Amino acid sequence: MKSPPSHLAELFRESGKVAEAIEFLSNYIHGKEKALKLALMCVFSRGHLLVEDLPGLGKTTLAIALAKILGLNFSRIQCTSDLLPSDITGLSIFNRDKNVFELHPGPIFHHIVLVDEINRATPKTQSALLEAMGEKQVTLEGKTLQLPRPFFVIATQNPGEQFGTFPLPESQMDRFMMKISIGYPSRAAEREILTGGSRREELYGIHAFFHQEEVLRIQELVKDGIHVSEKILDYLQDVVQATRTSRYLEAGLSTRGTLALLTTAKACAYMHGKDFLIPEDIKEVAEYVIPHRVLFREEFSGTDKREVVKSILSGVDVPV
Repeated sequence: MKSPPSHLAELFRESGKVAEAIEFLSNYIHGKEKALKLALMCVFSRGHLLVEDLPGLGKTTLAIALAKILGLNFSRIQCTSDLLPSDITGLSIFNRDKNVFELHPGPIFHHIVLVDEINRATPKTQSALLEAMGEKQVTLEGKTLQLPRPFFVIATQNPGEQFGTFPLPESQMDRFMMKISIGYPSRAAEREILTGGSRREELYGIHAFFHQEEVLRIQELVKDGIHVSEKILDYLQDVVQATRTSRYLEAGLSTRGTLALLTTAKACAYMHGKDFLIPEDIKEVAEYVIPHRVLFREEFSGTDKREVVKSILSGVDVPV
């Protein structure tokens, strides 16, 4: 039997490890396997993740688990109304002994950065993340500093109607590849937590399934190793056009949003062990990639946005 191309062999081997890692972590993060899978898609597609949920549903645990299985370093930024941009990027402090200013990098200089309750920070502080998330670099006191590779922001956000929050502007929302919610655990999962207690502390001692170079290699494989046919590109553009002409939406998906949809769909295909894209991959990620990037008409602003996106996709013909 003819052996598969080297990139295919690598794809199946690494995607199998991803499945093993998710299964292993299910013992620690009860009921959050779907969220973990979506978070990994974001990492492999070089994007960032926004989690909107109430406090106490395991968002921090999810971020720690992600960092540990990928073998990457991790930092946490707790946002408050008095948080300053320099608390994120760092600043220079004068060393009296050496008579020079020394740069002290902030928590943004890590592979995985958890920005907790991002909408409790003021717009000025939120803007400190824009360059880092978009360009993978930080301009600090006139110097441009590259961030480590890979670089991934997982931000949490309280529901907008809560007191003391600052809504994220469209430019900030567009930096997030996906927006998800973890939701309440199932009754069985919550019973395990009640009887066994939280296992977050144990996460710090688990072994890594991957290392930095492997994660970078997977990102390259997702970018260049997943085949997209002309029919699938036609289908993707039909989906995008449907958002731009939908009666539910004031403004549809932008070109940058289209690229995000394509990239995350390729990451989805990779995690299913395929080196080619099918319409189901696009459908699987669309409800997490599209809603926060489009503008809903006022009369539909209170509807379930993910269900609206599903409705739009159901009206697009799927290629044979």
